[in-house]
Amino acid sequence: QVQLVESGGGLVQSGGSLRLSCAASGSIFSIYSMGWYRQAPGKQRELVATIPTDGSTNYADSMKGRFTISRDNAKNTVYLQMNSLKPEDTAVYYCNALVAPDPGHEYDYWGQGTQVTVSS
Repeated sequence: QVQLVESGGGLVQSGGSLRLSCAASGSIFSIYSMGWYRQAPGKQRELVATIPTDGSTNYADSMKGRFTISRDNAKNTVYLQMNSLKPEDTAVYYCNALVAPDPGHEYDYWGQGTQVTVSS
């Protein structure tokens, strides 16, 4: 079994910054893509950013230039640095990872979510 544990959420004023972390643990042979998604009240879950094993990055348009995703493969951890936060960034942020617990098998895992609230 694989667990993803997020941390770093909280309350911040508009224009502020937060850094989210997500550590994967358990039965891990290899981790492929890692990423962050978010879900605001009454809205569907949406992509924030992803980062595959080669370190390339992909961002939703509204996050480009404000958010930075990175990963530490040695620690099985993905980070999301969020700057210039806006009230519309308020949401539950979920970590996602495509993990191979053993060779030949890949599964999609999700963290439990961490609340980010941006006050105006």
